[in-house]
Amino acid sequence: MDLASKALSTVSRNRFPKFKAGDTIDVSLKISKGGKERIQHFKGIVIQRRHPNTNGETFTVRKTVDGVAVERILPILSPIIDKIEVVQYGVVRRARLFYLRNLKGKNARVKQKFIKKENIVAEA
Repeated sequence: MDLASKALSTVSRNRFPKFKAGDTIDVSLKISKGGKERIQHFKGIVIQRRHPNTNGETFTVRKTVDGVAVERILPILSPIIDKIEVVQYGVVRRARLFYLRNLKGKNARVKQKFIKKENIVAEA
């Protein structure tokens, strides 16, 4: 095994929550400009995940801004990803949601899965 693949295999894959196609996620990206670093959020629907459980795994996130659709393909092990939060879980029957590219407005929505939260008792 060469040095590059050995280094990638030691990266923890457990730092991100489990998500799949149809879920709405918020990806926090580290952007560096002029020696300064800031966090930029990219919130959208996951269209696909490619090559799961490998070091080359990528996912595609799509959002619409002012009527213009923007898609971003991100490697799961990229160092620019600060964190990933799942905003809502979607109910879809496909692994690739390319049909969303042809839909607009309310037709481009994905059904939402409601998850019951367990009773959490706050300590005083």
